[in-house]
Amino acid sequence: MKSTAIMTTVLMAASLAVGQTNAAPGQSSSSAQNGAGAQAAPSGGHRMLKAQTKEEVQAYQDASAKTDPAQAEAAANDFAAKYPKSELRSALYMRTMNLYAQANNTDKVIAIGREAIAADPINPVPLVQVASALAETTHDGDLDREQKLAESAKNAQAAIDNIDTGLLVPENADPARVEATKRSIITMAYDTLGMVDMDRTDYADAITHLQKAIAESKDNPEGVLYLRLSVSQDKLKQYPQALDSANKAVQYAQAGTPAEGLAKQQQERLQKLISAEGSNGNAAAPAAMPAPMPGQQASPSSVQNTPATPH
Repeated sequence: MKSTAIMTTVLMAASLAVGQTNAAPGQSSSSAQNGAGAQAAPSGGHRMLKAQTKEEVQAYQDASAKTDPAQAEAAANDFAAKYPKSELRSALYMRTMNLYAQANNTDKVIAIGREAIAADPINPVPLVQVASALAETTHDGDLDREQKLAESAKNAQAAIDNIDTGLLVPENADPARVEATKRSIITMAYDTLGMVDMDRTDYADAITHLQKAIAESKDNPEGVLYLRLSVSQDKLKQYPQALDSANKAVQYAQAGTPAEGLAKQQQERLQKLISAEGSNGNAAAPAAMPAPMPGQQASPSSVQNTPATPH
């Protein structure tokens, strides 16, 4: 059950990063036509890409014109084979990853995102995308479950650690947009760390990470973040705090979404539990809700048949 607002902004971040290379990385559009040039001074302390030759620029522009994900992937691979040391490899892989994300092809987001990370290990955009996608597709029965969770957590933390030095920013980028992009990436990274914690049943750490995600997204509250926080607090029997989070989840969830339905169920469950405890301290607690995970499109009715532990 991925946060639409967060994902939209992070996909915009991928476009922001690729936008640096449209004329030519580190060059103006006029200098691109004349071949390689000196890298422009980074704006606001951020990196900018550069090309070495005008042939490399043209090859990049030809590859980046592909709009079909499979064709974009083939073009990125061809470019990487021809220019194995080019800084633009990561931009093409990141663009392809973006196209696959828009097509909801999570397996390809992971595969192509790993290529982007290999080409540029400190760029927070592919780091957070791969981290989130891994958390989304990891299940209890996976033989490599712990390896996936470890990779997800490592990439999410790397996205946070490199947010001020790894993000690619075009010349004359709107500082407000850059800061909003940073906050969205950090929100998604902490959210992913929280989901990894939930998958490992480490609910105390999940609460810490989810609270950080909520703090980063305070200007654009996300109901699903409060829902995951409520479930984590619920698991630790922090019922008043869990109800407060569930109330916020209902308040901020988009109407008609699975998140809203699950939030209302969680809210009702906790209200009944707290009311029962107030009248009878020995009242049995209703079964805890399953932890909502990214990509999970559960309907409210399906919760009753879902195990109480995250998948």
